[in-house]
Amino acid sequence: MIVYRITNRRRAGDISGRGAALYPGRWNKKGTPVLYTGESKEIALLENIVHIPPMITPELDILSLEIPEQSVSKLEPADLPPNWYQYPAPTILSEIGQNWIDENKTIALKVPSSIIHTSYNVILNCAHPGYQKVKILKHEKFYFDLRLLK
Repeated sequence: MIVYRITNRRRAGDISGRGAALYPGRWNKKGTPVLYTGESKEIALLENIVHIPPMITPELDILSLEIPEQSVSKLEPADLPPNWYQYPAPTILSEIGQNWIDENKTIALKVPSSIIHTSYNVILNCAHPGYQKVKILKHEKFYFDLRLLK
């Protein structure tokens, strides 16, 4: 399975999950190294845009990552509490994510995007024993159209 990550150029090559461990997201708790990716370049971009402060022109790179197809779990909106998409994220989601990490059965957890509910983000468990099988296929500069910030 190919997934995409759009991120700050200075840290783009780091796929250790350290950033999410320091600054947790919707699906992980502080101290837990995960990598947030998207099933498409488009959802990876939208997920990034919602976190860009106003008046900032980001320098971004895009990574194409290959993850083992047989090591992916999936959650559907019906598997989640009714308020799963709200911002800020309900605490129960990081607990669901932590349970998946603690079970350590798969490298990836495919979860619905809170922005577009029919698209999916793919959370990678950087502490999984099989994580070394995750490969960076491409690492490129990402052209960011400033009209997206209007």
